[in-house]
Amino acid sequence: MDMPEVIPVCYCGNSAKLNTCWSNNNLGRRFFGCKQFDSGFRKSCRFFSWFDPPLTPRLRVVLLGLLKKVKTLKDARKREKRTWFLVLVIVTVLLFSKP
Repeated sequence: MDMPEVIPVCYCGNSAKLNTCWSNNNLGRRFFGCKQFDSGFRKSCRFFSWFDPPLTPRLRVVLLGLLKKVKTLKDARKREKRTWFLVLVIVTVLLFSKP
């Protein structure tokens, strides 16, 4: 991952923070923003600057497809864990129940 040679300074006077965008239009694209952004304590100065160039349409489609597959696999894994837990509970109840 390329790191910037110079980190921009936001309007607050602080070094800007490098973030990653996960919206469908700018998937995985990095940008600089105020460190106070999404902070419940102080208002941000609204500084914003892209670090990465825009994605090509093909790359955007590929990334969206990969993220969809990852989500599908995570959901399947959750279901599998729940199933094994249920099996464990049933076996435990059957083993330790009084005849």
